Amino acid sequence: MKSYYNFLVCLGLMMVGCNDFGDMNTNPTQSTTMDPALQLVQVQARFSGDLESNERVSTFMCMPMVQQLGGAWACQYGGFYVKQQQYMSILWELNYTNDVLNLVDAVNRAKDDPKKPNLYNILRIMKVYLFARLTDLYGDIPYSEASAGYTQKIVRPKYDRQEDIYNDFFKELTEASIALDASRDNVANDQFYKGDIGKWKKFANSLHLRLAMRLVKRDAAKAKTEAEKAFARGVFEGNEDICKMTHANILNNYADVRGNGLSASISQGEVVPYRFNQVFIDALRNTNDPRLNYIAKYYIDKPYAFMERTDITNEVKAVVGYTACKNGDFVWDDWKNTFTIQVPGLGAYDVGNNTQKLQLANFLIANDAPFLHLTYAETELLLAEACFRWSLNLNGDFMAHYNRGIEAAMKQLAIYSGGPQIGDTEINKYKTDNVIAPGQELAMINHQLWVALFMNGPEAYANWRRSGFPVLTPGYKPGYSSINSIPRRFEYPLSEKEQNADNYNKAVQAMDGKTDDWTGRVWWDKQ
Repeated sequence: MKSYYNFLVCLGLMMVGCNDFGDMNTNPTQSTTMDPALQLVQVQARFSGDLESNERVSTFMCMPMVQQLGGAWACQYGGFYVKQQQYMSILWELNYTNDVLNLVDAVNRAKDDPKKPNLYNILRIMKVYLFARLTDLYGDIPYSEASAGYTQKIVRPKYDRQEDIYNDFFKELTEASIALDASRDNVANDQFYKGDIGKWKKFANSLHLRLAMRLVKRDAAKAKTEAEKAFARGVFEGNEDICKMTHANILNNYADVRGNGLSASISQGEVVPYRFNQVFIDALRNTNDPRLNYIAKYYIDKPYAFMERTDITNEVKAVVGYTACKNGDFVWDDWKNTFTIQVPGLGAYDVGNNTQKLQLANFLIANDAPFLHLTYAETELLLAEACFRWSLNLNGDFMAHYNRGIEAAMKQLAIYSGGPQIGDTEINKYKTDNVIAPGQELAMINHQLWVALFMNGPEAYANWRRSGFPVLTPGYKPGYSSINSIPRRFEYPLSEKEQNADNYNKAVQAMDGKTDDWTGRVWWDKQ
């Protein structure tokens, strides 16, 4: 994260460029000296380091919607479906004015530079990754004209159809992965892989596989074709290939992106208010999942020092087992009576209601916790589904990929500082306990994806929508819930309705139901 300080230089250059009108032949909205390598670093860091977007999108909305997280007041928006337009708008508002603007500009700067072909193709891959999160949440979005509203020529960008956007994704990932060449320029500032071209190729192809599998309900034939293309070019082969962002041990604020923004969104404040959803805990317990012993903990809080909380899991579990927040409940609902335990080194301690609701283990939400963008486990489980759906053998049948995915998902927890080293004995027992039953193939594969994608809310939400698994009961709460179904997309921002009305209205008219509503579906989420 040394490059963070270069971000400030980068932003300073942008502001200088935006205010220098001395040369009327120079675009006054664009710096002439911006380094696209630093723009790449800024976008990479902000993706998981930006507190505001990670808090609103993942912690408030997506993780509660897929019933992994609950309990806190803010979980009502995704967990009970209390419509809050501001939270649905935040990713759009922040991405387009910051990350999209920088990344599109960086791609254009690097495109014709004969000395930077690898940088150019890495930027193309990063552009697909950034836009995939946007279109998967909103549907049709500005893509081909995405930064047009911020150039010297003032225009209102059109909305591209999601189908067309996906077709361009596949083209860009194919071309970029093939063009990457380890003998050419070294992209040393890259925060994901430190310029390792072989790993960038695998990331591009594994991302291609993820996006191909989005289409299984909309266009199964194309999904199969694109999945096979991605596999043929070479996807992740082990946990060493995981695409992750390494963060600094700094509690983020709304300006500093060095620490993990998702961690900060959960741990900021006097105490950690968030709890596990009982649905998620029961799913782990009912499958004898050893991860439950490591990721879910009971703690005695220490105000403003969550990493110093006292772990009382064994003592509390002996009395109440694994208790979290029921689906559709705040932490103060389903009130638990106080009981007393003996804590080594502390003595008698009264365990109240809040303390009896399971929390996320410290290592998961540390300031310097890595953010796992795309993992080997996810890749293997997607290959398992592809092999099952289309009777393929892609270096193994669906059972082989399923088992490799389980092992990888358990072992990836060791990537976290202080994370567990789950041994082969525990993993093998879990595999034995969870052999895929006939007729349950898709449900069991996607159960594993749901668990493996914990701490990546937008991706868990996307995978739930495209697969239909796990089957979730809406968390309806009388007096709070706006609807009695889990939302399927984010609504467009008010700023688009007001400032880009013509294109906004065209996009709405193209939707099923012709209404910009969070119960509507994006193109690939076919009913």
